[in-house]
Amino acid sequence: MPAEAALKQEDLQAVMTDLGRAARAAAAELALADPATKTRALKAAAGAIRADAAKIAAANAKDMAAARAKGLTPALLDRLELTSDRIEAMAKGVEDVAGLPDPVGRVLAEWERPNGLKVARVSVPLGVIGIIYESRPNVTADAGALCLKSGNAAILRGGSESFHSAGAILDCLQAGLREAGLPAAAIQRIPTTDRAAVGILLTMTDFVDVIVPRGGRGLIERVQRESRIPVFSHLDGMVHTYVHAAADPEMAVDVVVNAKMRRTGICGATETLLVDKALADSLLPRLLKALADAHCAIRGDAIVRRVMPEAEAATEADWETEYLAPIIAVKVVEDLDEAIAHINRHGSHHTEAILTEDAAAAARFLDEVDAGIVMHNASTQFADGGEFGMGAEIGISTGKLHARGPVGAEQLTSYKYKVQGQGQTRP
Repeated sequence: MPAEAALKQEDLQAVMTDLGRAARAAAAELALADPATKTRALKAAAGAIRADAAKIAAANAKDMAAARAKGLTPALLDRLELTSDRIEAMAKGVEDVAGLPDPVGRVLAEWERPNGLKVARVSVPLGVIGIIYESRPNVTADAGALCLKSGNAAILRGGSESFHSAGAILDCLQAGLREAGLPAAAIQRIPTTDRAAVGILLTMTDFVDVIVPRGGRGLIERVQRESRIPVFSHLDGMVHTYVHAAADPEMAVDVVVNAKMRRTGICGATETLLVDKALADSLLPRLLKALADAHCAIRGDAIVRRVMPEAEAATEADWETEYLAPIIAVKVVEDLDEAIAHINRHGSHHTEAILTEDAAAAARFLDEVDAGIVMHNASTQFADGGEFGMGAEIGISTGKLHARGPVGAEQLTSYKYKVQGQGQTRP
């Protein structure tokens, strides 16, 4: 009987408690694992992903068939699909994480007090991390690998759409753990699609140290509302690209089309294009035509519709809509000041970009825009931990406490103070 069906005959609370206990025990062992052992586990997991590529693809085919039958949108289907290239990219991502410097045990700072006490601030794992994500099965590999590298145990809860794919990937990660002599319970998943399990996970304060939600606004809001455990928030990708008056025209066309259309279903895809008023009669028509030629639907303000009458009129809601589809909102702004004000009002603090050859304008944008990632003359599609050289990411934190921007292995650590004395007593 499949685990998912069997759980309906058991006490879900008991199953979740067992997961938590096993994760807490595994976390204690993993925190003490030496870097070479963790690296060996990760490399073995990458090898298992490659060896089991056909099994992963077959599991993904089941998920894709069910998703099509349910009528999932093209954006969600794209997130769910695992092509051979994406499976290889998963394996390569796990290997990249294996090759990162070990983030545990780093001496972050050290000093000596006048009384002779020696104080050191040293990085340590967070403990047990609960990761709740939706349709992307590759998050299973990314999250599991990053938690392992940073000495944390992981409890994964993927979306019901990717249940079979995530299970096949998890098998590979656990095979790597076993090969290195580490507990397989260091990376577990909730073995049911029952949403009640998420509610239980969010209250497991005895076993879980941090919750990382990765998905749509509905999931994030539920987690923020119900969790009794600290949360690394990953809100929507309300991402802007601003084409400044001093932008290079050729670069601007190339970057804007890539930022929107390379993959429209990812959180780093540009959703709103801001164009300086000085470019309304020159570069704006070229930008709109390039987007339309790439089969992107355009929703624009009055100036945009004057240039392209067939564009749909943008509403206030469009300035805060994450389309995750080949649709873009376009607004003409007076200048840099209005662009920054618009972004800080409507953005989700995820990723924002300026295209300009004016160094002073770029510096102002990077300093004044409130986002985890700010870019100059680059596509927002680079908003990804792997592209930042972090191996992979567990998500992009749009909050400001502990971690912000791409959350990689280093961001999954905290620290403790180690104090050495020679018998000092405090007067």
